[in-house]
Amino acid sequence: MKDSIHPEYGDMTITCLSCGSEVQTRGTQSSLQIDLCSNCHPFYTGKQRIVDTAGRVDRFNQRRAAADKAQKDAKKREKAQAA
Repeated sequence: MKDSIHPEYGDMTITCLSCGSEVQTRGTQSSLQIDLCSNCHPFYTGKQRIVDTAGRVDRFNQRRAAADKAQKDAKKREKAQAA
């Protein structure tokens, strides 16, 4: 193995920018800042919420309801024509 080609491996601190929690670990950097950690991420905390930007979720639900209604109407017409 060649000398002096590997990075220095030492203690490092990972800091969450959202909640401020810190984790001590080892790595090649002295510190690392992350946006979300397992303490504040909605998936891990169970506090998920839908971020609705400009009513996109409502528009999607309306389109889906219209498509479901159109499918049901088409099936009724097929049954009526078959009978």
